[in-house]
Amino acid sequence: MAGMTSSARPLLNRRLAEFGTTIFAEMSALAVRTGAINLGQGFPDTDGPEEVREAAVRALRDGRGNQYPPGPGVPELRAAIAAHQERWYGLSYDPDTEVLVTAGATEAIAAALLALVEPGDEVIALEPYYDSYAACVAMAGGTRVPVTLRPREGAFRLDLDELRDAVTDRTRLLLVNTPHNPTGTVLTRAELAAVAELAVERDLLVVTDEVYEHLVFDGAEHVPLASFPGMRERTVTISSSGKTFSFTGWKVGWITAAPALVTAVRSAKQYLTYVSAGPFQYAVAEALALPGSYFTGFRDDLRAKRDLLAAGLAEAGFGVFRPAGTYFVTTDIRPLGFDDGFAFCRTLPERAGVVAVPNAVFYDHREEGAPFVRFAFCKRADKLREAIGRLSDMQQQM
Repeated sequence: MAGMTSSARPLLNRRLAEFGTTIFAEMSALAVRTGAINLGQGFPDTDGPEEVREAAVRALRDGRGNQYPPGPGVPELRAAIAAHQERWYGLSYDPDTEVLVTAGATEAIAAALLALVEPGDEVIALEPYYDSYAACVAMAGGTRVPVTLRPREGAFRLDLDELRDAVTDRTRLLLVNTPHNPTGTVLTRAELAAVAELAVERDLLVVTDEVYEHLVFDGAEHVPLASFPGMRERTVTISSSGKTFSFTGWKVGWITAAPALVTAVRSAKQYLTYVSAGPFQYAVAEALALPGSYFTGFRDDLRAKRDLLAAGLAEAGFGVFRPAGTYFVTTDIRPLGFDDGFAFCRTLPERAGVVAVPNAVFYDHREEGAPFVRFAFCKRADKLREAIGRLSDMQQQM
């Protein structure tokens, strides 16, 4: 037939053969089909600050960003990102040489790994990990080496000895996510100091995903890894506007790093999107300068929603790991008589009218994550209460 190939070789690049449709797409489609409440994918169901939206409208009307913005990002946003790092963490970055704007944190991760990893390099990631990590390591030709966070004393903990043992002569890079998705763990200052010491000792590059930096609770503290001795020159710090300002569709992310690292990442990034989100960049620049009351109010609102959902899930019979950060609650389904998160989540919309995500999809060692299921609490309180009621009804009918 015309247009058909005679080759038996699969069409998809073999590096991506293990990756199908993302679990988020599958579960969101399931929510639409069944009319279930979607607590699976991590996007808010309300928009962020009105003044930030109006800043985007103003930029559109003024013709700012409607054509290609500068490749590294508009100067106003790069200056705002540098000011944000100084304001919150005392980290000084040159907006012209040490800041790069990306199409969300996802592109930042992809560009960093494509730039810094070569075939045969090993990349250590904390497991469970955000699903794009594995795909990006694969596209770069690297080998992912997971170090598993395991439940202990009500939270998922990093074993520093296991991390140290995972480093070999082929290790190129540590990929660190804190606050951690999906477990909600926030690495402590002591844990981060040990990671930094290991990176310096073994001369490793580090990419840190810090998109939930402003969502830490109950006295937990977010400390950028770049702030530790010897780390600024070897760390690519990634964040974005989506989680902090509830505009996930704008896809405005960034990296901060030493000039040589920014140059390397920009070399890969320019062949991915080149540029994106022109008018939104001006709006995010204004968002980053919002008063501290916005950031504390946002955190307090999400903490109240965390408490609401965590309590409701516990009452519905789930084992609950109370997160110290992010906007996800990880639960254990074994108290409900289940041990397969995939099967549980695929039938939950029909049984309870709620969508969640199986944590096992974020593991290489699927058995480690099999009984755990993630729920998002970045939703309206009334929607969370409705979901809790449905899950409680399901538990009573079992």
